[in-house]
Order: sequence, then C-alpha cells, then structure tokens
Amino acid sequence: MDFNIIRIARTVINVKDLDRSRKFYVDALGMIETESKDNCIYLRGLEEHVHHSLVLKKSDKIGVHALGYKVEKEEDLDKLAEFFQSKGLKTKWLEEGTQHALGRALHVHDVSGMPLEFFCKMEKAERLIQRYDLYRGARIQRIDHVNCSVSDVEKAYDFFINELGFACSEYTATEDDRIWAAWLHRKPTVHDQAFMNGEGPRLHHFAYWLPDPLALINCCDVLASLGYAENIERGPGRHGLSNAFFLYLRDPDGHRIELYNGDYLTSDPDFEPVRWELNDPRRQTFWGAKAPDSWFNETSPFLDIETGEEIQTEAAKLEQKKPEFII
Repeated sequence: MDFNIIRIARTVINVKDLDRSRKFYVDALGMIETESKDNCIYLRGLEEHVHHSLVLKKSDKIGVHALGYKVEKEEDLDKLAEFFQSKGLKTKWLEEGTQHALGRALHVHDVSGMPLEFFCKMEKAERLIQRYDLYRGARIQRIDHVNCSVSDVEKAYDFFINELGFACSEYTATEDDRIWAAWLHRKPTVHDQAFMNGEGPRLHHFAYWLPDPLALINCCDVLASLGYAENIERGPGRHGLSNAFFLYLRDPDGHRIELYNGDYLTSDPDFEPVRWELNDPRRQTFWGAKAPDSWFNETSPFLDIETGEEIQTEAAKLEQKKPEFII
C-alpha cells in the first residue's frame, strides 16, 4: 500500500443533551473529559495520550459523523485522497483548525457508504494510566474497535483487505463459503473494524478496552447504583469470536458502546484467520445469556460527510426504486 493506516482512533457522534451524556460517559463509565468546547465534549480513556477518542456533539439529529483512523504520515492523507477519488468515492478535506484539537483530516465515503475519517495529528494530553486515584466506573483504557452493519459484507471485506491493507483475524462463513461477518485489523489485536450482515450502512457499536474483567463487573455495579441498569443491553458474557469478555450498553441517545477485554495478539505474519460456521452458537455467545432482538435490529445511522443528512441504507434505496403501479 502507498499509505499506512495505524489504527481506529476516534468516533464522532451526535447526542441531544450534553449534560445527560456527561453523566453517563464520565460519571458512570469513568471516561476522562479533556475539554468541553463549542457544544462538544471531548473524552478519552486513561491510557490514551492524545486529546480525545470520542466526540459528543450536541444536536437534535442523532447520528454518527465519522469513524476516525490515524495514519502514519501527512503524506498518507494525500495518497488516500487520490485513492478514494480514483474509485469515484466522495471525499472532503477539513483543514487544520477546522476540527478542534485535530490536524488536517480527510473525510470520505467507502464502498459501503460509511463515513470514514483519516488524520495524522492530534493534540497531546496527559496519559493517566498510573493515576489510579482517577480510576472509576469501568476504568476505560483506550478505544479498541468499531463494528458496522452492511448489506454486503464480502464487498466491504474485499475493499478493506485488498485496497486499504487490513488483515482478517476471524470471520463467519456460510456453508457455501460466503463471508457473513468479519473482524479486520491494522493494529496487532483482533480488530479495528468489524462488519456484520444486516441493514446498512449503520454503526452497530464502538468499543473500549478495559484493564481486566473485574473492571467490567465493577461497571455493572456502578451503573446499577446510579440508575442505569436498564442501559445494560447484553452481558456480561464471552464471545467465541475474538474471545472477548464483553458488556454492551446503550447510552442515553441509544448509541451502543461495548466494554471489552480478553482478545489476543495477531502480529505474526503467519497468523491464519479463524473461521466460524454460521450455525455455531458459540461464535456469538461462548457463555452467557443470548443476545436480545435489539442487539440485532437496532443501530445508529451514519451522516453524509457533505450534507450532514442521514445516509440511506441499501434497503431504503431499493424501496425508493420500486416501480409505482397505477390501477
């Protein structure tokens, strides 16, 4: 590849009430509030040495602006812009200073219609990994991955593997070898980007790494004591896929966040992806209660990088193209 994508680095989402969101993410989950500015809250984990990994933007319209990836060098941004433009995909430059604490950034739509962001520079912040006096809630350490629902997983898989240089750690396949879901990575863990089959493009969840499974259990106790028990959607439990010890939560606006611990190293060049059969129930739930219907059916909409309007799913586009019959 002519460019080097390092890792998933941030998500940018709309929320309706910043104070309500602060109580959930900071007071309950224990994220660090770096700054509040221009109707935005900038949050990070205890391990993170940069300004933020999550931006909460006040808006009456719920949605996801971008899934942000860090690249190695500034030149990588120009090469990525040239690449996406050569594919006929929408691109938009945001110059340094346009987004708070961020350098020059490239916003694009990928082949599935997802809004992606690429950047190289972000302001630094104090790394608080040994400030144990600040540990509370889930003791969140760092952003780990995003998982998206798309109508054609194989199309997304091929684009990220063959064009963007991602590697596959695990995948689910049907009996005829069609890829149903895939876990892809740039950093040497199980995933930065996952894809699941469903109505899309939509964001299923963004995930944060915890220091140990006890942090996840402690978070459940804290959530319940603060009145957030109903925000626990699924778990605690363990996935067969990725070996993750997990907890899925819904924030006050319905966005899904996964708290996550327990995956493994994927850095060896001879690492071979793990295949799971679609009918193997252990892939989703190695142990624990089954996922509720909401986990499969409810997702967050993406927003267009130019208009800010909700991106239509493929199913909605097909519905609009149905011919009208005059009786």
